[in-house]
Amino acid sequence: MKKTFIICQVFLLIAWPSLAAQEVNVYPANWWVGMKSNRLQLMIHSQADIAVDKLAVRSSSRDVKIIKINKVENRHYILVDLEIAAAAKPQTVKFSFGGIIMNEWQSFNYELKARSKENGKTRAQGVSARDFIYLLMPDRFSNGDPSNDVIPGYRDQSSDRNNKFSRHGGDLRGIENHLDYFKQLGVTTLWLTPVIENDMPLMSEWGNNVAGYHGYWFTDHYNIDKRFGGNTGYKQFCDELHKKGMKVIQDAVYNHVGNHHWFALDPPMKSWFNTSQGDKGPNHREEVFFDPYASMFDKQQMLDGWFVPHLPDLNQKNPFVANFLIQHAIWTTEEFGIDGWRVDTYKYCDEQFMNNVNSALEREFPALTVFGESWVNTTVANAYFTRNNISSPFRHNAEGMLDFQAAFAMLAGMNESPGWSNGVNKIYVTLAQDVLYKDPMNNCIFLDNHDMDRVFSVIDEDWKKMKMGFNWLLTLRGIPQIYYGTEVLMKNKKVNTDATVREDFPGGWTDDKPKDNRFTRGGRSEKQNEAFDYVSSLANFRKNSSALTGGKTMQFIPKDGFYVYFRYDDRQTVMIATNTSDKNMKPDWSQFAERTKGFTQVRNVITGKIKSLQDLEIDSKDSFVFELMK
Repeated sequence: MKKTFIICQVFLLIAWPSLAAQEVNVYPANWWVGMKSNRLQLMIHSQADIAVDKLAVRSSSRDVKIIKINKVENRHYILVDLEIAAAAKPQTVKFSFGGIIMNEWQSFNYELKARSKENGKTRAQGVSARDFIYLLMPDRFSNGDPSNDVIPGYRDQSSDRNNKFSRHGGDLRGIENHLDYFKQLGVTTLWLTPVIENDMPLMSEWGNNVAGYHGYWFTDHYNIDKRFGGNTGYKQFCDELHKKGMKVIQDAVYNHVGNHHWFALDPPMKSWFNTSQGDKGPNHREEVFFDPYASMFDKQQMLDGWFVPHLPDLNQKNPFVANFLIQHAIWTTEEFGIDGWRVDTYKYCDEQFMNNVNSALEREFPALTVFGESWVNTTVANAYFTRNNISSPFRHNAEGMLDFQAAFAMLAGMNESPGWSNGVNKIYVTLAQDVLYKDPMNNCIFLDNHDMDRVFSVIDEDWKKMKMGFNWLLTLRGIPQIYYGTEVLMKNKKVNTDATVREDFPGGWTDDKPKDNRFTRGGRSEKQNEAFDYVSSLANFRKNSSALTGGKTMQFIPKDGFYVYFRYDDRQTVMIATNTSDKNMKPDWSQFAERTKGFTQVRNVITGKIKSLQDLEIDSKDSFVFELMK
């Protein structure tokens, strides 16, 4: 949240009519003692001029020193560099600022809190391959508090479930009402699309007037959108998840903001945004960053381009912009105790800035996880933006990335006929390129998300193919993520809008019919229950599987569409066998002796049935996860 103060002056010599009883906003809203970094930069903002001549700023505490006063182009802003003593105790500091010559002073109180002792334990604990992430869009998942569907004073006063471009009223309380559903499914972590305030009017996208229901149009970093429950509701939500032993990933957007953000409407300085090419879009070619033959022209176009005209592109080379974004990331993590960050539009951001914000977060929260989102064309590109084994002039430090190449490979394995580089061979080839990553287990793998066609439609609603996808998703290396509704076979493709793949989860609203409530067995069809049960069984097996959550991988070259790989450690061996061909197969299991030696039986982890390994047959278009037994 921002901190707003009503300041009253005492007029001693010459009155300043423009400064009488004004509103001043301070960012960050508060801070903490005991941080690893003892530096803080306060942004003080008013609609009146506050950066007066002979400006001074004073602190009431010996623990907080004023290091530097930065007056920028826009006199509505002051940026003050502070140093907080390492031994400082929690306290309220009174800051005063004004013109020395006129002897007029304004003041505000600023709280320094104690840090949570639970960081790294029950909160801010990080996400790993031991977890199973559920991605959802709060506005589209469940409406737990209809009273906040429309907030007086917000620019968008609409909420209409009959309009796919409007807000629909889903909120944090609605998600919280279904925590038992997630636990049953085997989910450990919720990733929500952005919850930060999006006080934007309807905007034109793809020829449609669209609301900011998805959350990617920030208008105030320090406020959680009141339609979701506000800061108090988010704090309660994160606390409740942690009490249930679950985790929270927050969606970060460093690249841009909505054009109605308060600092877009009143920019602190001309260089706050990238304007070298106006509001034209980038070239979307991530290759410019690692191409040894790339031109600076192409690289600048990539960095300075605006994603869309109504999303001003932040200039992260500006140190004040960088400080604002980094401090907000730290503030949010400490304030709400989130366990990880997914960084949107990672490849469009300044590279050194991204390393700096990642390092700052890691310094304050060593257990925290950060993974980036870059829809890239190659495995080389995906690896470039994370910790890697590539020899390149710039080295990124993100722990992992959203693994689009693995996603495309799994989709190909489900949908394409087997061939030298087609079908299931794409999975084999993609995994073979893991040599590029420092640790591919840190990548987040998925079948679909809020920007893609829903997987069940992509595979033409074929359950056998869907079962293959679930098996790969929950057994390949990395952190598995499922998109809301995929577990109950929600379907659709994008048709001139993303909204068609972001439909409401059936049963999340009080006026939904019980027979359509996908949260209950009675509201699901037989096939939907089969899908839910399948994911639940496999995900809960995975929770307790040392091989799947931390083991090594060995894969064998697919032959005639038959693909076998193993996940294993000293305690357990799991075999995943998939036959994507049109023929039933009884393979020569001796060719897999490197991993099967000493085992004579296999247990189907879904059904629990035990069979002889040597007698095992895999029918056409079938896929299984087996635990090997002696």
